[in-house]
This record gives sequence, C-alpha cells and structure tokens, in this order.
Amino acid sequence: MTGNAGPRLTVVAGDITAQEVDVVVNAANSSLLGGGGVDGAIHAAAGPHLLEECRRLRRTSHREGLPVGAAVATGAGRMPARWVVHTVGPNRHRGQRDPALLAACFANSLRVAAGLGARSVAFPAISAGAFGWDVEEVAAVAVRAVRDAVTAGATGDVEEVRFVVFGRAAEAAFSQALTADVTD
Repeated sequence: MTGNAGPRLTVVAGDITAQEVDVVVNAANSSLLGGGGVDGAIHAAAGPHLLEECRRLRRTSHREGLPVGAAVATGAGRMPARWVVHTVGPNRHRGQRDPALLAACFANSLRVAAGLGARSVAFPAISAGAFGWDVEEVAAVAVRAVRDAVTAGATGDVEEVRFVVFGRAAEAAFSQALTADVTD
C-alpha cells in the first residue's frame, strides 16, 4: 500500500547487517564474491550460504560479473533480512564519475526489491568511502533516484526505504538530502 506518496524514506546511523527489513542492499564488487566495507560485512553476517549463491550466479547468469549500476538478488543467509540485493557502485578512482551510474544502483536495486515483493529496503551509502564519492553527493543522488523510482511507479509494495549509514557525517548528509529534496 504505497499510494501516491510512495514509500517512507528514513535515515539511520547503524549496522546494515542487523536491519530487520525485507531487503538489504549490498554495495558489492562486480565479482559478487565479497570484499571490504559493506560488502565484507554483509558476507560475514550472512554466512557461507550467501557466498555459495553468489558463486552460483557467477557460474550461470553473471559469468562476467555484475556490471556497474545493475542489481541482482540472493537470499540473506543468517541476517534478519529476507534477501540481499547486490549492486555495483561506480568507482571514482577508476574514472566512473557519472551520477547516472550511481543513480542506477539505487533505482535498479529498488526495482529488484519491488519485484521480490519487498515492503522494506535498507540501502548503504553506495560508492561513498573507498570508491571515492563524496557522501553529500551520494546522498543527493540516492534520494533523487528513489524519488524518481516512486514517480515512475517502480516501487511496488515497498513501504519504507531506509538509508543505513555509518557515522554522524553520513547521517547528516542523508538527512539534509531528504529535507532538501522535499523543498526543491
């Protein structure tokens, strides 16, 4: 029941792996086989079942890895979430500076989550940190991409989109983006 208003957008500073939501979005590496940061934390929390599902994806539908901006779902293993939606954010250090690539991560992940029948989705600050994107820019792009997906009718039954970020600076950036986007 999203109605015309779409899902409620919230922000919290916390551990994305502990969120009691239907879908946790993973800021994955294209290999889908784990890595550092959010990706490593999700793989550690989910346990070996997640890695096996990701290996299966690499053997079948994603032999070349997951492209930047694309999204794919697996189970969530031992995490409280039902599913993990993996997406690969653009890496500024590799010249991937187009905000449309970053927006695609949020929009495509939300579409995959909606296709699963999810009602709640938790996003990290995709590409902030190790991939070189400024958290304020990530926040602005993320909020706009989610709101555009709502406008396009791509959110299905999703009732809440929660941005789960690390630290007070990221929390402030996302809070500001949520407020600024409403007033634009």
